[in-house]
Amino acid sequence: MADLAGKRIVIAGGSGFLGLSMAAYFSKAGGDVTILSRSRPKGNGLWSHVSWDGRTLGKWQESIDGADAVVNLAGRTVNCVKTPDHQDEILRSRVESTRLLGQAIRDISSPPSVWVQMSTAHIYGDPPSAVCTEESAEGIGLAPTVARAWEAAFAESKLPYQRGVIMRTSFVVGRDRGAGGGALATLGLIAKLGLGGRVGSGTQGMSWIHETDLNNIFARAIAEQTMSGAYIVSSPNPVSQVDFMRTLRKVHGMPIGLPAFEWMVRIGAPLVLRTDPELALYGRYVIPQRLMNEGFSFQFAKLDSALKDLYDRAN
Repeated sequence: MADLAGKRIVIAGGSGFLGLSMAAYFSKAGGDVTILSRSRPKGNGLWSHVSWDGRTLGKWQESIDGADAVVNLAGRTVNCVKTPDHQDEILRSRVESTRLLGQAIRDISSPPSVWVQMSTAHIYGDPPSAVCTEESAEGIGLAPTVARAWEAAFAESKLPYQRGVIMRTSFVVGRDRGAGGGALATLGLIAKLGLGGRVGSGTQGMSWIHETDLNNIFARAIAEQTMSGAYIVSSPNPVSQVDFMRTLRKVHGMPIGLPAFEWMVRIGAPLVLRTDPELALYGRYVIPQRLMNEGFSFQFAKLDSALKDLYDRAN
């Protein structure tokens, strides 16, 4: 765990699953954490809360004046049906909040020395079998387009002398601290019901990371002056969808996993789960090459140990 003792850290858009996990981790590492969000987070922790709307300047700027670091997680969830309105919100919520933080930083007397910016490993698209690193070609489609706009807004918004770190994050597995358990909560329920089998081809990549490793990487980005630029934030061992669900069923003690054909997912995902079927039908294999080159040690490098840790603690 990186030492954050005495550091003031502001997490923008930190009221959700990832934000509460990160706030708890940073506080445990000695950080003084403030969460910026529209409404007070549902969970409790050793952090303070300041309201913002992600669109306009206001009194909330005082929370980042003199802070050591700002972490930007703000953005509408992608776990939804991709209507034109939702696509617009997904893009605008990311770009506008990032630009707003940039404006706020320019208006205060003592800006944070480091800005850690959330992005997504989906910037590489959905290649069927290619294993992507930070040097790989970017993809096409909604998610890569949003990711590029998000990162461009960050590049334009951060101060020229400010250290900036972009986190191209994969699917995070973690526990519920009051704001939901993320996508793993849904997948876990599906697995326990015996429905967690092959989806579509089953060969689509599922790149994942345990919340402890994610938080440690973000803390490292705050504490280590050598970190800058774009990093893939994911376990070094991505798996296929069918292997991910097989491991999840094993952890739950469920021997059966009924398959879901593509036509079933395309009909059922929007109607029953109110989400985008392509989130389940497509995926990507990514490797955190920069972190590996820099000697980062993953506490949960393998999926079985990561899931066992989460579910053993929950029981």
